[in-house]
Amino acid sequence: MLRPGSTVLVSALVLALSACSKEKGPAVMPPPEVPVVTVAAKDTPLDFELVAQLRGFEDVEIRARVEGYLESIAYKEGSTVKKGTHLFTIDDQQYIAALAQAQANLASAQNQFDKADLDVKRFTPLAAERAVSQAELDNAVSARKTGLAQIEAAKANAEKARLNLSYTKITAPIEGLAGKAEHKVGDLVGKGEPTLLTTVSSIDPIRVSIAIPESDYLRFTRSVETGQAQPSKAKPILILSDGTQHPYPGKLLFVDRAVDSQTGTLRVDLAFPNPQKTLRPGLYGKVKAESEVVKNALLVPQRAVQELQGTYTVVVITPDNKVETRKVKPGQKVGSNWIIQDGLKSGDVVVAEGIQRLRDGMTVVPKPAAPAAGGK
Repeated sequence: MLRPGSTVLVSALVLALSACSKEKGPAVMPPPEVPVVTVAAKDTPLDFELVAQLRGFEDVEIRARVEGYLESIAYKEGSTVKKGTHLFTIDDQQYIAALAQAQANLASAQNQFDKADLDVKRFTPLAAERAVSQAELDNAVSARKTGLAQIEAAKANAEKARLNLSYTKITAPIEGLAGKAEHKVGDLVGKGEPTLLTTVSSIDPIRVSIAIPESDYLRFTRSVETGQAQPSKAKPILILSDGTQHPYPGKLLFVDRAVDSQTGTLRVDLAFPNPQKTLRPGLYGKVKAESEVVKNALLVPQRAVQELQGTYTVVVITPDNKVETRKVKPGQKVGSNWIIQDGLKSGDVVVAEGIQRLRDGMTVVPKPAAPAAGGK
């Protein structure tokens, strides 16, 4: 049994503990820290990177222009050949005979013309003296005209026979890399249509083809008109399939006349020096080049932009460190960043990542975000 004094002491302790508990209350969490970037306007170059296919600067198909059996292959497959190098021989016996026959026909036609011409010269004064009839003279003149036409026809046939004979010796029309022989000795070639024998490609410089989407082409042409893009100053680089960069920059060769209706792309060809001849037709790679410069571009990290049903938003930190969601209009991507065309201004502070856990009106503690790996 407690004494009266003890009862008073216990009551006082209980009241004191109760008062302390009411004064302390629940613990208050500090505002969360968020990584942020400050938007700054700066001139930003835009690069394009497109798949590229390598071709010979000139790819010349060597075909049999006359029919016959392939008699010999006179070059080493895969080797570099000079212009005029002997490549193939087609059996020429029938063409030698055809040329001899055409030359004989020409000689016969020449003899017939000479006789008719002599008759005209002899009959002309005699006809004037009525020693021969006018009909005889007319026949001689007609025979001379026919003989002249036969000479021209025989000359044409002889020239054709000479050309056909020359086609049996096939030479390289350009200097370049000669491919494999498509036919072997003894094959009948040139029957019905010119038979492909091989292909010779000049590879220094080498031609590189890319396909530019029509939307990018239109944007680029507008940039040229406004001065944001200067094609003459662009220095395309070639990235090979193993990730290495070709040591020589390229230059523009031509832009095709029309967009491909099936792919919606426009073919553009570039030329890259290839003095070591390491690049070969058929290889694939990527071409990178500066397409234009966007003046006063506003860049934010791609991870800072959230997209939902076609609406793009970022989270902005107000001057009093409050969270505010803002709609934006993104443009082109540059590395790990995105150009924002509308919705932000220079000096805005944007949350770089972790925006899913933030709500409008929240108070946060901003801290500079670490740069993204590989970002610009």
